[in-house]
Amino acid sequence: MLEEDIYNTMQEMQVIRWQDATQPQESTLRKHMQQEGLSPYSWSNGPGDTYAVHSHTYEKVLYCVRGSIRFVMPDSGDSVDLTPGDCLILPAHTPHSAVVGSRGVTCMEAAR
Repeated sequence: MLEEDIYNTMQEMQVIRWQDATQPQESTLRKHMQQEGLSPYSWSNGPGDTYAVHSHTYEKVLYCVRGSIRFVMPDSGDSVDLTPGDCLILPAHTPHSAVVGSRGVTCMEAAR
């Protein structure tokens, strides 16, 4: 399951790494998020797709379901690579961009 292996940056971004030997199922992650009172939705992008720097007015809770994605926080210079099961908790108003990995990505996210 999820290990309490949490890394903090100046913006209090949190990354929780998946520790099980088997990759998580989308339904398992959805149920976990719903049990936390969140309303998750899924999205996918193809290899190499990018998101320009932007921010959100809410805290973003995001799980990588399949593939991989790199999030970059230009204000701090931090970046984080997510693979299946990894969770990113991004505080509201944190500028970030993203680059999808070579096999595309499916993520599940919710506002908190």
